[in-house]
Amino acid sequence: MAKIADGATKNVVLVHGGFVDGSGWEDVYKILKSDGYNVSVVQNPTISLRGDVAATRAVLDAQDEPAVLVGHSYGGVVITEAGNHPNVDILVYITAFAPDAGESVGTLIANPPPGAPVPPILPPVDGFLMLDKSRFAESFAGDVTPEKAEFMANSQVPWGLDALNGAISSPAWKTKPSWYLVVTGDKMIPLPAQQFMSQRAGSTVIEVGGSHAIYVSQPQAVADIIEKAATRNSKAEKQTS
Repeated sequence: MAKIADGATKNVVLVHGGFVDGSGWEDVYKILKSDGYNVSVVQNPTISLRGDVAATRAVLDAQDEPAVLVGHSYGGVVITEAGNHPNVDILVYITAFAPDAGESVGTLIANPPPGAPVPPILPPVDGFLMLDKSRFAESFAGDVTPEKAEFMANSQVPWGLDALNGAISSPAWKTKPSWYLVVTGDKMIPLPAQQFMSQRAGSTVIEVGGSHAIYVSQPQAVADIIEKAATRNSKAEKQTS
């Protein structure tokens, strides 16, 4: 078990993205817990951004101390808005969207560069989106075991158009420090987009190879950046920097 540094932020709140639920964080959760962190997992309804921000804020309200707020994929949009909560010390983006004011996932993916991978999102049905199951593994979970990828494809959570198109009012990354895990093999959020958003936010960047489902396939890499962020944002380092 790694010892938490004196003054480090000990609470961590994990926010999932679209098409999945919070259970995908289980291995990251276990690593952080074994290292002594207090970890909470938000279960976003993924019907609307407003609803997901409310769900996240409810978990943040329950924190007894400031927290590291972590978002994967669309969860990055959620933490960008919910991160303005006073109980948030630092933001961590895991190959995630980090929108500016007025932006949404919908606006950020509207004009992909030539040659960029296009996520196999099916046409909306009753206001909800799903990924093509036959292409889920290659686009979302390329480095996850075939059995796990198949399960993820068949247990998808419908993603609401109101979540896709929910726009940010005040980006928390403009006032709070952030870290960003850039995943070079991501076929859902192209590498140039990750690099652009992380640079714009002024994030501390760590780069790894892997798929969009990096939090499932490489939980240690994800836990590592969260723990580094928690330690670097410690009060002790703030006082001595």
